[in-house]
Amino acid sequence: MEAAEAPAVGAAELAVGAASAASLEPSPSQPESTRKMAARLAAISQNMSVWTNPFLSDRRADALAKLLPKATNVQERIDIAMNLGIALLQAGKSEDSLNAFTALEETFTANGLIMNKKLQGEIRMKKAVALLRLGEQENCIANHNAQSCIFPLETAAYHQFPRGSRGAIALLEQQLRQHPADLGARWLLNLAYMTLGQYPDQVAAEWLIPAKTFASDIDFPRFPDIAGALGLDTEALAGGCIVDDFDNDGFLDVVTSTWSLDGQLRYFHNDGNGKFTERTREAGLIGLVGGLNIQQTDYNNDGLLDIWIMRGAWFEKDGRIPASLLRNNGDGTFTDVTEAAGLLRSHPTQTSTWFDYDGDGWLDLFIGNESTDPNDPDPCELFHNNHDGTFTECAVASGLDVKEFVKGVTSADYDNDGRPDLYLSIQGAPNRLFHNEGPDGQGHWKFSDVTARAGVSEPLFSFPTWFFDYDNDGWEDLFVAGYSPHAVGEIAADYLGLPNKGVQPKLYHNNHDGTFTDVTTEAHLNHVYLTMGCNFGDLDNDGWLDFYLGTGNPDLAMLIPKRMLRNAGGKYFQDVTTAGGFGHLQKGHAVAFADIDNDGQQDVFAVIGGAFPGDVAHKVLFHNPGNTNHWVKLKLEGTKSNRAAIGSRIKVNVATPDGTRAIYKTVNSGGSFGSSPLRQEIGLGNATAITSVEIFWPASGLRQTLTGLALDGAYHVREGQPAAEPMDLKRITFDLTALPAHHHHAMPASP
Repeated sequence: MEAAEAPAVGAAELAVGAASAASLEPSPSQPESTRKMAARLAAISQNMSVWTNPFLSDRRADALAKLLPKATNVQERIDIAMNLGIALLQAGKSEDSLNAFTALEETFTANGLIMNKKLQGEIRMKKAVALLRLGEQENCIANHNAQSCIFPLETAAYHQFPRGSRGAIALLEQQLRQHPADLGARWLLNLAYMTLGQYPDQVAAEWLIPAKTFASDIDFPRFPDIAGALGLDTEALAGGCIVDDFDNDGFLDVVTSTWSLDGQLRYFHNDGNGKFTERTREAGLIGLVGGLNIQQTDYNNDGLLDIWIMRGAWFEKDGRIPASLLRNNGDGTFTDVTEAAGLLRSHPTQTSTWFDYDGDGWLDLFIGNESTDPNDPDPCELFHNNHDGTFTECAVASGLDVKEFVKGVTSADYDNDGRPDLYLSIQGAPNRLFHNEGPDGQGHWKFSDVTARAGVSEPLFSFPTWFFDYDNDGWEDLFVAGYSPHAVGEIAADYLGLPNKGVQPKLYHNNHDGTFTDVTTEAHLNHVYLTMGCNFGDLDNDGWLDFYLGTGNPDLAMLIPKRMLRNAGGKYFQDVTTAGGFGHLQKGHAVAFADIDNDGQQDVFAVIGGAFPGDVAHKVLFHNPGNTNHWVKLKLEGTKSNRAAIGSRIKVNVATPDGTRAIYKTVNSGGSFGSSPLRQEIGLGNATAITSVEIFWPASGLRQTLTGLALDGAYHVREGQPAAEPMDLKRITFDLTALPAHHHHAMPASP
């Protein structure tokens, strides 16, 4: 193939997905409150400092480029040039970054300076990562297809533009010759060869990571990525997602956010005919940018799902950006009601939980904020729902005076006393479990810290978390993901069974007495996953909850596969990542398990993309190929309990060839990073009949028993109503012939 100039792959062009939505003009009918919030966010973004916010790399690169000619001595020039190379790399200007590092090396030579080996290795690895990123930009991003970046790479994912990977291989082999124990270089070398279709044959034996290292524990069906066929594979940075039915038409819609304050919230309507239509502008959402995480709620009990956007995560004090509550107007539009609701506060966060802590039938809100300065903290907040569209903050009065760097929040009734409790996942400090003690007789509901007694303080570096009943014993267990941002070599060490400093997750089994037992090792979860976004569901409808881990950290070298763990009968978990095709290499954030096509099988939607401006990636939708197990769908509606039925508990009793069996599920959106539908999709395994469904409604305390439900059916269940009402959920057929393929330009020249 004849060499030619490389196609343009600048950060601005690569962020086209976010930019195209943000460039839309607001609807003339957009409410004043929404326009006010959009203006507030725009002003905050404009006033952010490139020197205090490490994630504004594009702006920082421009500022450093202007400083470089003004350097007054060689050392100052070297320092600026090094930072410029890093900023350009993070901004997605890979070739400019390579040129900057080369110029830095020439500065040493021109001035008769000798670079020490540590700095030589650091620059070499930065250049290798820039070359790898260049390869990703020219292949996985600009020429994306359904196999792109799915580990281990197969033919359709091989790079047709090889210059990036070839250049990286030369540098990584040089690094390994000088530093044979550099596991990070070894990992990236294997990946680089994989992108060229030359793994494992052409990897030197001493540097090879054998393919068997990545083998799944069992055979498992392949879940193809169909996001491209549906127009859901938009490019963006890290962000959140909600998959749910916002217009009550029986079809699941998709809402995504991007954490950048230039990243537009986007709404994709499920048209029910195999297609999605973006209605961001029509919904009145233009200008509502930012948000590392989003959740659905029904704060006003009107039967319409609202949207909650959390902003400022990881920005420290620069993250003092207001969140947004968007009221669903029932006509396809949303209105920002944050200020009117009394929720206009400015603290960095990406985690919260909607729960009815006082059992009054209205959803309250706990926000886990990221406090980094004890002298100027950002405390967590508890907002009580006043039943009139407003909230009152009462965290301290309720015993929730928390000033920590909170990264995950989840709520559940772990001791089955009828009141929802709180668990907080904290970075760099013990996690905390708060027991809901009920009213104190003085007008407040109280929470008490029972972490020590319960035994659930670890890991000390953690991120997303959730309660779920993984063993179907009727008691909520607890998962907490480990998160300590070490180098990619820690992940390689874990795969190879070598000692490492990575932090493992914790799976805590509920002992039914207010305490938990750490069963991480017994559950085969004693590995380093470096988890950010994640969620749980039932991939094979066997009635046991599985989960998907979105992995990574901001480091552009952190190219590691996402992980899918299948529940083996409530005893342990099996890694089915490679067999199922789930091992996407780019940064993994929000995850939702949801039956997008109403065929009874849960699909998996994930937001993919990093933190720095140039680390964009395509979102994915892993389509479930189906199985023979049975299922039931239940849409619960509270009357005395909150209308969305969040916190209601379901027990499905089924007959099977082996006898009777009970399957448990709590109504919620799943884990703390990513939002699955509130309409519950419950696998029933090899059931021959549903003998009964029992529902516990938390506000009324009613225990409702329903009979006559059919296998593979969907039902609307209203609190206190004697019978379930069948729902006619139309099955959707997707036109998967629209799956995108590579569309390559002429071969770029070597950098």
